[in-house]
Amino acid sequence: MKAGILYSGGKDSSLMAVILNRMGLKVELVTLNFGIYPSWKPAFESASLLGFKHRVMEAEYKTLEKAVKIIKEDGFPNNGINLIHKAALELLAEEYVIIGDGTRRDDKIPKIQSSEIRSFEDRKQVEYINLKGFGYRTIDRLSSNLFEFKKEKSSLENNSDYEIEVRCLLDQIHGKGTSHSIFPLHYQTRVMGWKK
Repeated sequence: MKAGILYSGGKDSSLMAVILNRMGLKVELVTLNFGIYPSWKPAFESASLLGFKHRVMEAEYKTLEKAVKIIKEDGFPNNGINLIHKAALELLAEEYVIIGDGTRRDDKIPKIQSSEIRSFEDRKQVEYINLKGFGYRTIDRLSSNLFEFKKEKSSLENNSDYEIEVRCLLDQIHGKGTSHSIFPLHYQTRVMGWKK
């Protein structure tokens, strides 16, 4: 049975891929892209280093436009990123019966409520699996035992999160540097292979 995992190249989505793979599922790592910027490249590299099949799923530009509009109006990214994440799950549900991602208990975004998950599963007849029961320290400990990874300041070159194309479009529409006033500086972990 195939499972599609929304994949950023980080330790959370990599851990989910390993869990489902070890449960005997055929895991495909999927990175969403809107065609604004090739943000999928770091995820492709991480997936290759782990030996997982990776694919880029093209998403509708209007979803990105809508998310950017919401983010600009709100002045913070939460609602716009959640909109993109829900659209990504809907896309995966067109091809996979089992869908996973690396969202965990203490994530601020993306964040999907339990009632939304139940509705999504019932409506699409899928199983959705995430790391909601795990906190940051647990995932860090488990990932550290499995993977070699880098922790770097998030940039266009090391990040395959939705944020990258959102930032690019925000800056295209509203002027260079606009995204810096909305997205806080943060650090990105990127898996660089299996622990030796």
